[in-house]
Amino acid sequence: MKSLIVVGPGRAGGSLLLAAQAATLDVVGVLARRPEAVPAGIAVLSWDADLPAADLLAIAVRDGAIGEVARLLAPRVGALRSAVHMSGAMPLDVLGPLVEAGLHVGSFHPLQTLPDPRSGAAALRGSWVAVDAEEPLHSKLVDLAGRLGMKPFDLSDRHRSAYHASASAASNFIVESLAVAAELAESAGIPFEAMRPLAEQVVRNVFELGPEAALTGPVARGDWDTVSAQIKAATDVSDELGEQFRLLTQSIIHRRYGLSSDD
Repeated sequence: MKSLIVVGPGRAGGSLLLAAQAATLDVVGVLARRPEAVPAGIAVLSWDADLPAADLLAIAVRDGAIGEVARLLAPRVGALRSAVHMSGAMPLDVLGPLVEAGLHVGSFHPLQTLPDPRSGAAALRGSWVAVDAEEPLHSKLVDLAGRLGMKPFDLSDRHRSAYHASASAASNFIVESLAVAAELAESAGIPFEAMRPLAEQVVRNVFELGPEAALTGPVARGDWDTVSAQIKAATDVSDELGEQFRLLTQSIIHRRYGLSSDD
């Protein structure tokens, strides 16, 4: 894998193209809805012309637009023979028009948060990436992952929804839990930054010891009076925060003890 074309230079596509450049891969060009978003020095390709030769076409647009992009590009694939989408949720058949045009298709989904292209490109190295493709494309995608310093794993369409839900739980659920912690810390006059060493150590414990062994605090000990006092403290800040704290606590109790917080 030596060259690629990127469709959509946003967070995912922009991260990929910058990481590819850093790995000395040839970014042949970019197709963009807003050409001004394409980094300087990279060729902006026309939607109305045949695409130039490249080893891979990487489609990095929002999920709902992948099928339309595939339909638009199918008559213009030129010498291209391989394409992927970068969605973790969409099945491969969304690229059906490209299959009909004679391309091998697959998916290449970085298991990483990509807030912007520059920090995202740096975050790709060392991250895992979900790969779904038949040969010969599968080997090309594994090679691409290696060149980018990523760790590939296979993901089939039938497991895609569970995989994507797992990624959401591992990211957004943590964000929301920390948002609750931030609001409680502010109400107590404590800097939220003080929670950082605790949160980082807990995450390390989860991956080193497992989720059950990493659980800590009164809910892990079954200290229900203290748990009730925590829920009351959150409710004293606001009814909404109290309800969030109660629901998060209830989820922990149900997983650990098979009980609801009212039992």
